[in-house]
Amino acid sequence: MKINPAVPCGFVLDLLLADPAWMPHPVVYMGKAISALEGFLRPRLPQTPRGELLGGAILAAALPAGTFAAASGARALANKLNPKLGLALETVWCWQALALRGLDQESAAVQRELERGDLPAARKAVGRIVGRDTQELTAEGVTKAAVETVAENFSDGVAAPLFYMLLGGAPLALAYKAVNTMDSMVGYKNDRYLYFGRAAAKLDDLANLAPARLAALCWVGAAYLTGQDGRNAWNIWRRDRRNHASPNSAQTESACAGALGVQLAGPASYFGKTVDKPTIGDPKRAVEPADIGRANRMLYGAAGLALGAGLLAGALARGGRRRG
Repeated sequence: MKINPAVPCGFVLDLLLADPAWMPHPVVYMGKAISALEGFLRPRLPQTPRGELLGGAILAAALPAGTFAAASGARALANKLNPKLGLALETVWCWQALALRGLDQESAAVQRELERGDLPAARKAVGRIVGRDTQELTAEGVTKAAVETVAENFSDGVAAPLFYMLLGGAPLALAYKAVNTMDSMVGYKNDRYLYFGRAAAKLDDLANLAPARLAALCWVGAAYLTGQDGRNAWNIWRRDRRNHASPNSAQTESACAGALGVQLAGPASYFGKTVDKPTIGDPKRAVEPADIGRANRMLYGAAGLALGAGLLAGALARGGRRRG
């Protein structure tokens, strides 16, 4: 596997600049494409479970494939015009596929409001990064939601994009982002998306199977690096990594809960309905706002481990082929 210089360059840009508001972002256009395709497909298919399953399957196939084809074509054209232009374009896309610095910034804003004692502002801040209802959350609930989001989003916002860009460059990473964006928009078990969103949800589960588990191992390593309880992170991951309806969501959450010595997850409200979810970790102590900062330090440590491991694997694979 040849090391793609766009990957570490994009990683550094994300660390330095996050997601500037002025820059057009591929995920925004993916969201528009999802809405347009849904609006096109629904009226043209039977309003039955089978018809909605078919429409959702068409969406789940078309968007990632179209994203990959468009990005690959644009990269090939840029390389043909000038290899430096191709590298620059791919570097920008690798940067935009990652959400490391942005996740840190958003969760740190929650911590600041909690430490100021402004619970309404903390609820509003955490509402920007979680899918659950936040209006009635206690300070502890806000803190838990932020910590859980940092851990879970490390997997699909950092580790998984890195995994796919190391395998197939920015086009494959953007195809993954298309899958993840579909799941975040239509992958709900409510009246509207129970059938239409099923294919997107299943595809997202499949796309995250390997990255989520690798992300959990990186998180355990980061717990040791940042002075948290790495041994307990490993033990709780082994015990609680399946404590979620998704096969992937509890992977990094369990490692994070173990590293901090707290209990995460449990019942949560979505769209006005309480969803009973199993807890993750042991309540050795109460969650506190400083845990958000601790989770963010592990976030950066795990990201560094993920990038380093990926680049090392690529170098070893390339060296093995040369020797062969």
